[in-house]
Amino acid sequence: MEQALKGMKVVDLSQVLAGPYCTMVLGDMGADVVKVEKFPLGDDTRTMGPYINDESYMYMMVNRNKRGVCLNLKTDEGLQVLYKLIKEADVFIENYRPGVTRKLGIDYDRLKAMNPSIIYCSISGYGQTGPYKSRGGFDIMAQGLSGLINMTGEREGKPVKVGIAIHDIAAAQTAIQSILAAYIHRLKTGIGQYIDVSLVDSGLAWTVWEAAAYFGKGEVPRRNGTAHRVSAPYQGYKTKDGFILIGAANQKLWEKFCLSVVNKPEWVADERFLTNSIRAQHVDELEIEMEKVLMEHNSTYWLDLLDKSGIPSGPIYSYDQTLSDEHILSREMILKYEHPVAGEMKTLGFPAKFSETPSQLKSPAPLLGQHNKEVLVELGYSIDEIDSLLTNSVLKN
Repeated sequence: MEQALKGMKVVDLSQVLAGPYCTMVLGDMGADVVKVEKFPLGDDTRTMGPYINDESYMYMMVNRNKRGVCLNLKTDEGLQVLYKLIKEADVFIENYRPGVTRKLGIDYDRLKAMNPSIIYCSISGYGQTGPYKSRGGFDIMAQGLSGLINMTGEREGKPVKVGIAIHDIAAAQTAIQSILAAYIHRLKTGIGQYIDVSLVDSGLAWTVWEAAAYFGKGEVPRRNGTAHRVSAPYQGYKTKDGFILIGAANQKLWEKFCLSVVNKPEWVADERFLTNSIRAQHVDELEIEMEKVLMEHNSTYWLDLLDKSGIPSGPIYSYDQTLSDEHILSREMILKYEHPVAGEMKTLGFPAKFSETPSQLKSPAPLLGQHNKEVLVELGYSIDEIDSLLTNSVLKN
């Protein structure tokens, strides 16, 4: 099957997570992605373990379906190679702070002059405008500025970082959807454009319920553990042998839970639990009452009963349990492939299942400079010219 983005050419000058995740997804959907790594050590994630035969698993996780060149952009020759790539590209992605691209000679105005239809996407911590634009920004700083850390954790506990690099992934997803929208616009008009994506903005845009509470009644989101801000019961609860999640988040489900699962009809008439909003006001009392009952049996007993009763529920897994769950495996969320140095590898699968243009794992993450010759030959360089660039430390492999 032909893939949706076949024919799209992407030049990726980003590194670490947000940009590489974005271009990985574009590559999964068929784009030809050339990853340009800095000379001489490459993407910073190459220095992050764990390692398999000296290849970084971190790097390999977000750089599949790309061709790789290692280019010295501090040389005129290296910059000319990049310019040739960009002249033929549809999309260019970088993750520098404002001002750096101009110093490097790769700012939007310069590249637009070379390729007026280029879609230029910049991913940075704080964006290209505003008082914080020149600050260095990683995911944890974005979580702090967006308020996410302060609203995560147990109510009386310390603020807690979200368990994954959520702002990085949010920025990657924002970049993906923005690039695709710009690409559709370009197909219609022939006009490219500049896209400014920040980690802070991307994660903040996901705080929709929290913004509703603040804008609607001035409520500042607090740490709630696993509890929901406006619905109950909708959180994790202790059982005899662990914890489970229960989401009886509307009146019909609540009454079914009381009558069919825990056999507590008196809870339906309890003034503390009459409606969803009232239950949310008495969430601590509700948790105490529910756990008195739930701790009589183990998690499997309750999950089976909840499932049969049609009450949304689920386990709270450790990550190894997640990756061995039959549903996860049946959805092909773990893929195997061969890497030329690391050998047989596992990676995460594709979350979207297309009927006509499925994502594909066509190639493993490139070795450092693996495709130098292949890419430069396509640009019109001779083998002798490429060897000279290697000798003069313009290319690295």
